[in-house]
Amino acid sequence: MTLAQQVSFNGETTIILIPAFNESMVVGAVIKEIKAHCNLPIVVIDDASTDNTVDVAQNAGATVIPLPAQLGAWGAMQTGLRYAQRHGYTVAITMDADGQHEAASLKSLLAPVNEGMADVAIGACTRRGSLWRRIAWVMMKRASGLSLEDITSGFRVYNHKAISELASWRATLLDYQDIGVLLLLQSRGLRIVDVKVTMQERQNGQSRVFHSWVVVIYYMCQTLLLGLSKRRLARTYRRI
Repeated sequence: MTLAQQVSFNGETTIILIPAFNESMVVGAVIKEIKAHCNLPIVVIDDASTDNTVDVAQNAGATVIPLPAQLGAWGAMQTGLRYAQRHGYTVAITMDADGQHEAASLKSLLAPVNEGMADVAIGACTRRGSLWRRIAWVMMKRASGLSLEDITSGFRVYNHKAISELASWRATLLDYQDIGVLLLLQSRGLRIVDVKVTMQERQNGQSRVFHSWVVVIYYMCQTLLLGLSKRRLARTYRRI
């Protein structure tokens, strides 16, 4: 029996969070696939969609938090994490609404956190990156000081320590959930691990970062600033 097969789902302590913006074409199928693999509660945080994402998600069986104004991917995700914390969940799984993340990988992704080996697990799939994306990844990792394989993956598991950190005011002003979140968690001494998973091609929309080199360059500059600030923050905490 593999480690993934030994891990059981606990709907009383674990929740799945899915931020969504205009994902009515695929979010229903995403929810149905998750339900076919586990019985965990699913919460979709609708980021002020202009289509019928809310109706599709509700009809598929998810709880929906409709935001009155668009907060962006991280604002929506933090809303979900605060919901999880307020309702007593100690483990939060984050997934994208565009169909990239496979529900079949949930058990293997949960294993390190459930076994106490890590505070955060990242679903890593470096094969999904084009040559230019991989080059950007390398540059971002050097700028940030992170050694994880897939630093932009939104397929993650957070334990109660990570949820507490990310639901706090310190994480409110993060522009992107990817590297900023990891740098914050790393600076606070949380254990972060990669878990290799497979991913599908995006079924709807485009990447928030890698659709334009202008955005990539901006993102990399922000990563550098975040990296420097969080490294200093980590040294301060170590002295304390």
